[in-house]
Amino acid sequence: MSSQKEIKWGVILLLIAALMLAGCAQSTPPASDGGGEKTVELESEEQAAAESYAIGIVQLVEHPALDATREGFIDALVSEGFKDGDNLSIDYKNAQNEMPTAVTISEGFVADKVDLILAIATPCAQAAATATKEIPILITAVTDAVEAGVVESMERPNTNVTGTTDMNPIKEQLELILEIDPAVKNIGIIYNSGEVNSVVQVDVAKEVAPELGVEIIEAVATNSGEVGTAAESLVGKVDAIYVPTDNTVVSALRSVVRVAEDHDLALVAGDVESVENGAVATLGISYYGLGYQTGLMAAEVLRGADPATMPIVGSQEFTYAINKTAAKNMGLELPQSLLERAEEVFE
Repeated sequence: MSSQKEIKWGVILLLIAALMLAGCAQSTPPASDGGGEKTVELESEEQAAAESYAIGIVQLVEHPALDATREGFIDALVSEGFKDGDNLSIDYKNAQNEMPTAVTISEGFVADKVDLILAIATPCAQAAATATKEIPILITAVTDAVEAGVVESMERPNTNVTGTTDMNPIKEQLELILEIDPAVKNIGIIYNSGEVNSVVQVDVAKEVAPELGVEIIEAVATNSGEVGTAAESLVGKVDAIYVPTDNTVVSALRSVVRVAEDHDLALVAGDVESVENGAVATLGISYYGLGYQTGLMAAEVLRGADPATMPIVGSQEFTYAINKTAAKNMGLELPQSLLERAEEVFE
């Protein structure tokens, strides 16, 4: 009889202990800051950063602007908890300014089943978009993604592609030439007609030129080796030279700088990095900042965001940059108005 009582009391004690544990679990509030929804979001971000991802980067050609874009992209990922060699594997490849090479590189990334592709410059965006319709693609240094045929609209891509545009304030950049030298009547533009992004910019320049009272004289270079010759062809025909964000020309910018210096022609560029490398001035974008912006978007995609619904965005701020040494070498005197508002000054 006592044995049965002991068993009964043992069962009762076990039941009491189970009830006490259940009560403690229910009384512990969820760890959130104003609601369970934010807790789930934070857990999701932590989980995403804890996993390992592979990113393939295809860059059209190496030059300061595109290199800065890549650096900004990687730095943004680090700021979001994605670090190469830790929870991230980055495979960077240079297409050497060859579209077929960009296609081969993109196809290789698809075969490797990377989690995301970064395509730097328009030809690389087109190559990557041709190679895959499934793997998310982030594009940057692309002037017009719709014209390039990689998205349906800038507001809603409706493809596996999203990212940033490097469209410049072209009218304001041409006005900058006139501010530096009001006597300018003919402006030479050197570009690669095979780059969709460059054709778009030249079309804009020709559209706004009449209201500025200037004429646009075109010089085409289909590869970097032709850039110097294209620049020389403008001598005697133009009063100034404008270089848009054309990858072929910017990769051989030094040859344009030499012509501008030898013939006292104002050389205005489309980006800050080109001013640092010899152009006299710009009101342009920072490619590092553009790449950083793209990297933040990539982090969202790695956490589950759908590129198809993410708008293509552009730089929200443009920077006045001047190069005092370039001005001296080109025989130019920079106006005080420009000197006062310059945000970046290269000596």
